[in-house]
Amino acid sequence: MTLLEHLRELRTRLFRASIAIVLGMIVGYLLSGHVLAILQEPYCQLAQKLELQHNNGVLPADWRCGFVALKVTDPLLLKLKISLWVGLIVSAPFWMYQLWAFIAPGLHRNERRWAYVFAGLAAPLFAGGAVLAFIVVSKGLEFLVGFVNPETQIMLEAMSYVDFVTGMMAVFGVAFEFPLGIMLANIAGIATGKRLLGWWRIAVFIFFVFAAVATPTADPFGMTFLALCMSVLYFGAVVFALVNDKRRNRNRPSYAGIGDDEVSSLDDYEVEPVEAASPIDGYDQIDAPTPVAAPTAVDKPRPLDSRYDDFT
Repeated sequence: MTLLEHLRELRTRLFRASIAIVLGMIVGYLLSGHVLAILQEPYCQLAQKLELQHNNGVLPADWRCGFVALKVTDPLLLKLKISLWVGLIVSAPFWMYQLWAFIAPGLHRNERRWAYVFAGLAAPLFAGGAVLAFIVVSKGLEFLVGFVNPETQIMLEAMSYVDFVTGMMAVFGVAFEFPLGIMLANIAGIATGKRLLGWWRIAVFIFFVFAAVATPTADPFGMTFLALCMSVLYFGAVVFALVNDKRRNRNRPSYAGIGDDEVSSLDDYEVEPVEAASPIDGYDQIDAPTPVAAPTAVDKPRPLDSRYDDFT
């Protein structure tokens, strides 16, 4: 295919993926109320707990869990934002297939096999990170709200709360994709498993720094959970790299690591002594070879006029 044909195909793939996302947003718009109820569940449980503590274990009859909208357009924007998130998740199989259909023709068979592995691991890892972030949100809210005066009534703003929860889920999900990058570097031959294992102290330190900067909360729970999960996934990727290096070295020939202009090492070369040859039986009975006859002289060629045959 020419460059223009590739661009046309890319335009077609993007258009189909956009249509799928729009259809997913319609489904998300219909389910936005239920999704919002799930997202606000940690906040409602915490608010109910604080209300019971404030009223000596009695929950008022008119109490309800709600958010505060600071702008007129906030309810609509909140609904559209939730619809977009749901639409991306619902339509993920289709738009990921469009992306794969555009890339796959340019890959070799071995590269396609590894791409299937990465695609199969990417979605569960992202989902696991998002679920863990949703669990950490409740602990983070309880820690942050613990600094508020008991006489103060807490009413969170809807847009900021949804951004807080979805931001945590996105950060945890993307962070859980880090082991795939390590596996890709090992498969490409950039980093060996032994070298990755030697970097574990630096890696764990970087994970804690990243978790402290990336998590939108100031509590230690979210940072610690994210850093520990990333460390566990890192060591899992190191185990994969060690196994892959062992398999690769088993299939490599002995001369694979020697350059064209490099002399092989003779340190481990063992020289076997050559024993004296045993005499051949009956050698003395063999007749001596006859001498070759001396060469005979070559006759002088006749002149050209006397070399005619019967036809010439």
